[in-house]
Amino acid sequence: MNQGQSRNNPDEIVVFSIVRNSTCSECESELWRGEFLRMEKDRPLCLSCADLDHLVFLPRGNTALTRRARKYSSLHAVVVRFSRARKRYERQGLLVEEQALTRAEEECLKDEEARARARERAAERRAAANEQYVATFRSRIAELFPNAPSEEQAAIAERACRVGSGRVGRTAAAKELEPGALELAVRAHVRHQHTRYDELLAQGLDRSEARAAVQGEVEEVLARWRGRPCRER
Repeated sequence: MNQGQSRNNPDEIVVFSIVRNSTCSECESELWRGEFLRMEKDRPLCLSCADLDHLVFLPRGNTALTRRARKYSSLHAVVVRFSRARKRYERQGLLVEEQALTRAEEECLKDEEARARARERAAERRAAANEQYVATFRSRIAELFPNAPSEEQAAIAERACRVGSGRVGRTAAAKELEPGALELAVRAHVRHQHTRYDELLAQGLDRSEARAAVQGEVEEVLARWRGRPCRER
């Protein structure tokens, strides 16, 4: 790279974030590692002597902010730093006029507010859709288990359909309201709320043993909720 020009645009001013200490050839001030230096006709200059000290540094990373700051700054410089590992100069950001950066930040903030509002609207739509799904799920449980208390029907539906829960209500089968999938949700609720299942787990039984131990209790509750007598075991 030419010491005074950008690899991408030969008309851009290039400033170096130096990797070793140097000295300004004009004012002879010391420049420490990490400070900025401009090469002018092979002479190292500090930003003050290069008449660039009124610019502020904008690190790379925010593409929209960088694009706008560059657009609004009548003078800017590309900041590069030599990477020993990659054996090349890499962009670190821009030096831009402070008022240009302020204007760019204000515009990006307005955009962020607009994006935030869009995210809120999307979240509201998802919440409304999920609310409808929970209501439909509960209605289907009521059809399958008409004698189940209404508050428990609601609790089963809300727990099973909770977004991000990974529970049965989020499976494809449940979303199709298949009876087998809905029954799994009801069984899980009964197991936890109407049997000693959690107590047995706390005592050290594994899941299969604990489920076997409470199977009869679960079937009795399900039979009552369906409105049918439980078969004798």
